[in-house]
Amino acid sequence: MRVFGITGRKNAGKTTLTEKLVAEFTARGYRVSTVKHAHHATDVDQPGRDSHRHREAGAVEVVLASSNRWALMHELRGETPPELSDHLQVMSRVDLVLVEGYKLAPHPKLEIWRAANGADLLAPDHPTIELLASDQGDGGTGLPVLDPNDIKGIADYIERRTGLTDLKKRGSSMPEGVRWTPVDEVFEALKSAIRPIEGAERLPLSEAPGRVLAEDAIARRSHPPAANSAVDGYGYAFETVDFSKGPLPLAAGRAAAGEPYPGEVPPGHLLRILTGAHLPKGVDTVVLQEHVTLTEAGLSVSKPQRKKGANCRRAGEDMSAGDLALKAGSVLRAPDLGLAAALGIADVMVRPRLRVGVLSTGSEIIAHDLAADFPLQTPDANRPMLLAELQRLGFEPVDLGIVGDDRAAIRAALTAATERCDAVLTSGGASQGDEDHTAALLREEADLQVWRVAVKPGRPLALAHWQGMPVFGLPGNPVAALVTALIFAVPALYQRAGAGWRRPQGFLVPAGFARVKQAGRREYLRARLTEEGVAEAFVSEGSGRVSGLSWAEGLIELPDAFCDIRPGDPVRFLPWQGFGP
Repeated sequence: MRVFGITGRKNAGKTTLTEKLVAEFTARGYRVSTVKHAHHATDVDQPGRDSHRHREAGAVEVVLASSNRWALMHELRGETPPELSDHLQVMSRVDLVLVEGYKLAPHPKLEIWRAANGADLLAPDHPTIELLASDQGDGGTGLPVLDPNDIKGIADYIERRTGLTDLKKRGSSMPEGVRWTPVDEVFEALKSAIRPIEGAERLPLSEAPGRVLAEDAIARRSHPPAANSAVDGYGYAFETVDFSKGPLPLAAGRAAAGEPYPGEVPPGHLLRILTGAHLPKGVDTVVLQEHVTLTEAGLSVSKPQRKKGANCRRAGEDMSAGDLALKAGSVLRAPDLGLAAALGIADVMVRPRLRVGVLSTGSEIIAHDLAADFPLQTPDANRPMLLAELQRLGFEPVDLGIVGDDRAAIRAALTAATERCDAVLTSGGASQGDEDHTAALLREEADLQVWRVAVKPGRPLALAHWQGMPVFGLPGNPVAALVTALIFAVPALYQRAGAGWRRPQGFLVPAGFARVKQAGRREYLRARLTEEGVAEAFVSEGSGRVSGLSWAEGLIELPDAFCDIRPGDPVRFLPWQGFGP
């Protein structure tokens, strides 16, 4: 958030100036909040109030809430007071925060300095003070001076200094005269248009990683299969022992994992039992070995268990035979296979691995390994990039090569792909220009849908069904090609594979950058996280800057609405791994 400070000596008029500035900025249409650094003895509560009684009783925090406002009071009780930055992190997003006090904090400030106060200036010792609201000049500081009563002039300075003037330019970032399709509308269209592939095969678990379950997997045995001990200790029947009467007898033998006890433990006896051992007949409770002392007279227990079944695992405590283990449509991961193995599931019914072709189009494109011989051609970055990403996501990538700007060649390539692929990604030729032969062909011979998507990078995105095979037309620029593939094509490919529409997994992190984004489109910034978990954005937004993809660890997603992002504000980070599998 934009932050500007009001500082000065005691009784200089800081609060009065802050009050008038809040009114001025509010009248200009801005949302304003304030932070007041108060004396340690200041209290917002009063003795006798219910909330005060809660605090005095020892509550760490008290929320005082009514229909008009709420307040959170946190008791420090000797803790180090939070920094200003900590307070700003928990405040609601506004256009401007005016801070009264905190003269040592790093944000820009003005100092109010009045002759009637008779006090020295703070500015010479505080370099973050950059403006004086003074009725007695600059005091030899050379700083700009405004009259303390010139509220409009001071507000204008703060508006310019903090960049608030950028917010006055709020509007749509998209050109007028064209319907730009919202991202969520494209999602719904893709969900409606894509159908899962048919077929299934049964595979052993060793061959199932990354495959999509074609039917529910049902537990064939319980886990654990029998009641067993959760600790090393001594087992007994809870209702047959009384440790207060002295040492108890030890039964001969022991029970261990894989070595079940052959007989029944007599009532009133304890049996040595190890972790994972099945509970023999006559045992329903286990006491920890640390609490047992073995003497010639028997076993003495220092901390008897207070309830029956302590330190024991019930048969089927995790899952029982016949339970649903894994749902159809699940993409099988290592933990899923571990669960299946524990439940006695030796093989699973899975859908065929989705075969996804990648076709680059354009007469200016040359295979990257031939680029040295064709210096005027553009090396194909999209095809190796998309093929590698498809393989990482668990699909079967199919290299369909490069086709020039020739409609017959594109037709032949797509027709041949129907024998080898379940879906195809094309890059280049997705828009409606004179040389966009792919879009023209699909428009004439397939059910083409082209969206001018309100997204950056990207915009042109096409979907057609060529002889029943989905064909996704991606932009030609590498950054736009990968971003649109991840945001639009990959969730649809998972649906095609039978796994359902899969949104990328992301999480909120503090921004390490400032940005004003106009309303009208969704934006994706190449980004990575610092060691402190702060998101850095790539220096350039150009779709041709492939280096930014290699530099980045994922994308920052900015919503369709207007955004005024300042360092520290929460933003949604989508790591590359969050797109699957």
